[in-house]
Amino acid sequence: MADLTLITATDEMHLAGAIEVARRARASGNHPFGAILVTGGGRVIEGLNSVVTDRDPTGHAETNVVRLAGARLSGEDLRSSTLYTSAEPCAMCAGAIYWAGIGRVAYALPEHVLRAMVPEQGGEPTLDLPCREVFARGGRTVIVAGPALIAEAADVHAGFWDTAH
Repeated sequence: MADLTLITATDEMHLAGAIEVARRARASGNHPFGAILVTGGGRVIEGLNSVVTDRDPTGHAETNVVRLAGARLSGEDLRSSTLYTSAEPCAMCAGAIYWAGIGRVAYALPEHVLRAMVPEQGGEPTLDLPCREVFARGGRTVIVAGPALIAEAADVHAGFWDTAH
């Protein structure tokens, strides 16, 4: 049986797609984060960050894709899915992923690298809580793979956090 904690070529392809979604989010005036959920049957749902344009602090790419997936997919589909994200899910997004019942997460940019790039927002420092720690506190397993494609994921953020957002 394959080790689902390892990044495969298929994972890299979907992570590259999530990074492209992050580029679209940035181009639309939002924070540069993107997520793609792929079911075991191959159905794909995309979510991009909408914090700025929707004026919604919970509009992270992962929470947006979880909302879309939860409305469209069965519990079985969610359990068989992998959520691919351009950056490691924050504690809020990890909670949403957990409560949605999604079975696996693969991410590109690790939280500690992102934290070094992002200044305080509104006077608040970023929350330093890796998604593996959030998932470890739950009663079911969420498989985590990553980081991968770190340079590509970091490139989407280049210069973005140099100005107030």
